[in-house]
Amino acid sequence: MSENQDKRFVISQENWSLHRKGYQDQQRHMEKVKDAIKNNLPDLISEESIVMSNGREVIKIPIRSLDEYKIRYNYDKSKHVGQGQGDSQVGDVVARAPSQGDKGKSAGNGKEAGDKPGEDYYEAEVSLEEIESALFKELELPNLKEKEVADITTEKIEFNDIRKKGLMGNIDKKRTILNAIKRNAIKGKADIAPIHNDDLRFKTWDEVTNPESKAVVLAMMDTSASMGNFEKYCARSFFFWMTRFLRSKYETVEIEFIAHHTEAKVVSEEDFFSKGESGGTLCSSAYIKALELIKQKYNPTRYNIYPVHFSDGENMSTDNEKCMKLVQELMKVSSMFGYGEVNQHNRFSTLMYNYKKIEDQKFRHYILRHKSDVYEALKSFFQKVES
Repeated sequence: MSENQDKRFVISQENWSLHRKGYQDQQRHMEKVKDAIKNNLPDLISEESIVMSNGREVIKIPIRSLDEYKIRYNYDKSKHVGQGQGDSQVGDVVARAPSQGDKGKSAGNGKEAGDKPGEDYYEAEVSLEEIESALFKELELPNLKEKEVADITTEKIEFNDIRKKGLMGNIDKKRTILNAIKRNAIKGKADIAPIHNDDLRFKTWDEVTNPESKAVVLAMMDTSASMGNFEKYCARSFFFWMTRFLRSKYETVEIEFIAHHTEAKVVSEEDFFSKGESGGTLCSSAYIKALELIKQKYNPTRYNIYPVHFSDGENMSTDNEKCMKLVQELMKVSSMFGYGEVNQHNRFSTLMYNYKKIEDQKFRHYILRHKSDVYEALKSFFQKVES
């Protein structure tokens, strides 16, 4: 064998095609959108256009420009391209981000016109489904336990076997192709075609029926005169996202809506989110109504029970002791009790003062001072326990 014949060559080719670059840019864009949603989630959840439009709106969020990486020189030094001795060492600064004290070197300092380019942003449209996906993966019903099995079951298909005969609609394409490649490879050419009948593989399955625990969430909201526009908006925003979370993640969760001032009544979902009332405040009326519903419809042996109450804390002081006793009574039959107080101006609340004395793992409370706190309240009440 000659010397030339003994040499071997490996040819490597980088894929610089335009369609490949477009795919990479698209992936980078999707990642930036996901990061933007994650970083802006508290503000997105409190976006008024979503809550007031019943979730039909598509909103826009700012995302950094997708410019390619490039080298820029440090203009703080006097020497630039083509100047100097070329004696740069490893670790020398090539460029740095302008500090807050550098006037005119970045956009948006609000003082005077700058002479250096800033960072580009553009707005990307985000659908409600994308926001829900980011939010709901962080939430779950706490202390959900299996109750007595009634008539509620869920059915699912479980694939359990692969066979050589079956309906064409049930063909397992991946296994069929692999069998064809293996057979053709034995004959000397590992191609997909031709595919013979012996290569065909079909999926088989069983229908599995599983019992599923029932649960009910008792949504209680203060609608008294002390609940202003900000307080009502935060409460409705919380319940808006809570309702969507429960219905998208659980098939057997029921929701009861209770509105109260000095009296409480069970209302429709539409009235709960739209109608305002007036008058004084007796929070105990909502708890009494919740206990009545539990006694009439939601036996604790069959239901996981979750009372959640939102108020501004402006309760009649003579009613606070009664509220404490009723909350204790509710917690005996509940998996969790949540109390959210919308207290924008950090005023003293006798109701929260008493509730902070409760030492029970089932009791969860959160004070909302800003619209973005709706996100933190959701995470506080429906905290996901990592397994």
